[in-house]
Order: sequence, then structure tokens, then C-alpha cells
Amino acid sequence: MFLFLSKLLPLLVYPLGLSCGLMLVAMVLLWRRYHRWAMGAIAAALVVLLIGSNAWVATRLVQSLEWQNLPPQPVPQAEAIVVLGGSTRSPIYPRPWVDLNEAGDRILHGIRLYKAKKAPLLVFSGGRIAWRGGGNPESADMAAIATAWGVPTEAIAQDTTSLNTYQNAVNVKALLTEQGINRILLVTSAMHMPRALAIFRHQGMDAIAAPTDFLVSAQSVEEINGSRQAVMLSLLPDAGNLFQVSRAMKEYLGLLVYRLRGWL
Repeated sequence: MFLFLSKLLPLLVYPLGLSCGLMLVAMVLLWRRYHRWAMGAIAAALVVLLIGSNAWVATRLVQSLEWQNLPPQPVPQAEAIVVLGGSTRSPIYPRPWVDLNEAGDRILHGIRLYKAKKAPLLVFSGGRIAWRGGGNPESADMAAIATAWGVPTEAIAQDTTSLNTYQNAVNVKALLTEQGINRILLVTSAMHMPRALAIFRHQGMDAIAAPTDFLVSAQSVEEINGSRQAVMLSLLPDAGNLFQVSRAMKEYLGLLVYRLRGWL
């Protein structure tokens, strides 16, 4: 039930869900002939959409998460490289093979670190929620990609059952403790890293952040503070910005909920 509610309830407070809720309230108010209150609900929905879909808000909000853990230079040695799921789609018809989504950089970065000999073991963590696409465990799909890129199967370990970041940490901790491993390079999207790193360290692991999949670069920060034309464009609504704001809100809500549950 917690897993289902953790996916459902945040949708109601993200900009799109919140604005839809306000519009529904406005429709009810109009039906009840409370026109002034209805106009207020419509105006609130518009404000939520305008704020949540402009580039300045999206860039600053995402940057506040992503730039907390910048890639270490040089990347230190560890005993294992742990790559978290959330980056693949199983080969279900008509897909010919495993597909990568926006977060597919996680897998590629993990493979690159392994080939750079930063650790002798590559651990893929992630199951698959049956009612959200189904298919193989994400760990199996990630392992298939790694072996296709030349990583030997004996250098790969899998956590096939975890369905959220907390379970990632608990399961990986148990798996690696059996092998006497504690020092890891943790690979996940930069926006997800603050929550993931805090959970793994709370489990007692010596986790080193090795983030990838950065959405905000130094250039994108310059653009929103650049010319008058760029600033004007950054304030206009854009669906991509709305998605980024929702992702950032998901992480901040996750940090709050996980802290309340004592997972951080």
C-alpha cells in the first residue's frame, strides 16, 4: 500500500495535478454559481502552471539537487560500483531489445567506471513493478546491457526485488555484506543522488557519490541569466520544464517522507 500511495499522492501536488484539481474545484464552484470563488480557483491554476513550467524555476530547482554532489575528480577506488534502476524498459513487443530512457546514463556510467578499473564488481539494483509496465527486473535488463558491452558475467551482481530507493539500499547492503564489501561508488541520476546517498549512508555503507545524468549544466544556468531574449523565453510555459519541476518536487517530497519514516 505504501508503494502505491507513494506513486499516487504526489501526482496530486505536482503542478499539473494541482492545477487540474483547481480546475475541477472551479467547475464545481461555477455549477454552484460561486463565480468569484471559481475565478479565484482558475487564476490559481494558471499561476501554478506558469510558475511550474518556466525555465528559470525548473533550472534553479533542479540545480539545487543536482549540484549537491558533483562528480569527484579523480574518481576514487572502491570495492563495488552500485547502479540504481529506473533507466530501462523491458523488451516487450514491439521493442526488439532493452530500451534506455532518459536516465540510461546510469548504466553507461557504471560500465565506464568498471572498465576504468574503479572497482572489480558491478552491482545492478532494481526490480519491476508489475502494474507499471511489467517485464524483467530492471537489474536483469541492466545486466544484459553490461554484458553486451563486454562486462563479464562473473563481475556482475544483481538485486532483483527492490522497488524503491530504500529497498535498493537495504538489499544491496545485505548482498554486499555477505561478500565483506562496504566501500562503494553509488551511481544514479544527479537529481536523485541526495536522497539515494543519504539512504545508503544511513544503512552504514561507505558510499561515494558518482552522479550522472545531469540536466542542468553551467551553460544552461548562464542562459537563464543571459540576454533579454533568453530571459523572456525562459519565462514562457514549456512542457519540458513542467516535467523537470515535477521530478525535483518528487525528490524533495521523497526526502521529507523518508526522513519522517526514519530512513535517512
